[in-house]
Amino acid sequence: MKTTFLKDCTGVVLAGGENRRMPVLKGFIEVGGTKIIERNLGILKRLFSEVFIITNQPELYSYPGVPMFGDIYNVRGPMSGIFTALVNASNKWIFVCACDMPFINTELVRYMASKREGFDIVAPRRDRDRAEPLFAFYSNNVLISFEKLLLEGNRGITDFLLKHDKRVKYITPDEIKRSDPDLRSFINLNTPEDVDLHLDFQDRLKFKKGLQRR
Repeated sequence: MKTTFLKDCTGVVLAGGENRRMPVLKGFIEVGGTKIIERNLGILKRLFSEVFIITNQPELYSYPGVPMFGDIYNVRGPMSGIFTALVNASNKWIFVCACDMPFINTELVRYMASKREGFDIVAPRRDRDRAEPLFAFYSNNVLISFEKLLLEGNRGITDFLLKHDKRVKYITPDEIKRSDPDLRSFINLNTPEDVDLHLDFQDRLKFKKGLQRR
């Protein structure tokens, strides 16, 4: 079957974060026999003609045909990674996901892409108070605003969403559930407890054996 790419958009895996609560690199946890970051790259390659990784540790990753870029500004937090992705993308839009999200739903991504017109950001909202900035579309129209905030030391992407509601298209919980009834796209593995909660027996066993060998 011929692949139909989402137009004017680049797929980006954010492989940052300090990994403080997980004893191994989160993106290297295996789910169904494949590292999460490799699962995500595979999904993005089916959706977008351009895909790359944002990381400040390029020595850890080596995937043929997948470029890597380090943060332009040495500022903690995902806003710096999103800004760097927008600068380096060949397209007007990017879709970003975190490297520790093992259950990305492609139907949901496509639906979100269809809602971009007239907005600068498309982000899912699991409830009234929680948006998902690391599973979202961003237009390069936000570049100037992001850079200004980064230079001022304001790195909170969630605060930006709240202050610029008119530029953000929120995908409602009801809309999300049409594609992803259990909201599994937003599961991320930040701690060993998350592994126990969300992965199946074989994956949990492999994770624990890996820890024992360390």
